[in-house]
Amino acid sequence: MLLSARRMAGVTMNRNLALYGLLGFVFMASPAAAGDFGQGDASCYWCTRDAIYDDVKLISHLEANPDVDDGVKGPQIVAARADIHRLRALLGPLEPTGTEPCCYSRKPLYIR
Repeated sequence: MLLSARRMAGVTMNRNLALYGLLGFVFMASPAAAGDFGQGDASCYWCTRDAIYDDVKLISHLEANPDVDDGVKGPQIVAARADIHRLRALLGPLEPTGTEPCCYSRKPLYIR
């Protein structure tokens, strides 16, 4: 009798351990992540926007710098512009967040 009770306790403990391990794995692998932890870098809107801003800043700096020869900065500017076009294509078109544009949401003004 004592031996079968120990076996049942061991089996129950193994089942509970397997269940909690499976639940832990499911919750760790779930798509919901706080603070963009675990999100891919390619789909990060803000990362892409910052990269475009950095390329624009580089182009502005190179075009305004008279100390650097045009033969040196020309290919860098062309490469930065190509990078901007590639990144803008990754972002895609701007999607509106509201149901209607801002100027149509208010009531019209009637002046007499």
